[in-house]
Amino acid sequence: MQDDFADWYSALWPRVLRVVTVAVGDRDLAEEATAEAFARALARWPATAEVTSPIAWLQTVAINHVRSRWRRGRLERRALERMAGQPQRHPDAPEPRNDALWDAVAALPSRTRHIVALRYIADLPEAEIAVTLGITRGTVASTLSRARQQLGSVLSSPTATSEEIS
Repeated sequence: MQDDFADWYSALWPRVLRVVTVAVGDRDLAEEATAEAFARALARWPATAEVTSPIAWLQTVAINHVRSRWRRGRLERRALERMAGQPQRHPDAPEPRNDALWDAVAALPSRTRHIVALRYIADLPEAEIAVTLGITRGTVASTLSRARQQLGSVLSSPTATSEEIS
């Protein structure tokens, strides 16, 4: 069965490619379209070998493939032209960053940083943080309290470095 298709392909490829190349005026595009036509023929094999005119069928499939590609290209160009005519929308400005704060948070020990993130970024209550991390609520509360103290002392001191947090 595969040998039959290989022979059929070898015999028909050059003729189909020549017609499609002349029809579309672009050898590379014609090769791509012809390959697509033969791929579709293989997917339907052996029924495609039994059509009245396999060459005509292959040429039609290949040229339709090119037309679809051209149509899609025109649609994309029109969409780009429409978008170019519209005023640009700028995303909302990001929230102002407090790099000193985030540097200080980054310097906290890993577990403390995780608890701070869950509390102040994810906005989870202490009880939920405790369940999530498998620790007691008291541990969460005391860790947050120590983190706030450390962050407060680092951020209130203009000469403090992030190493002082650890």
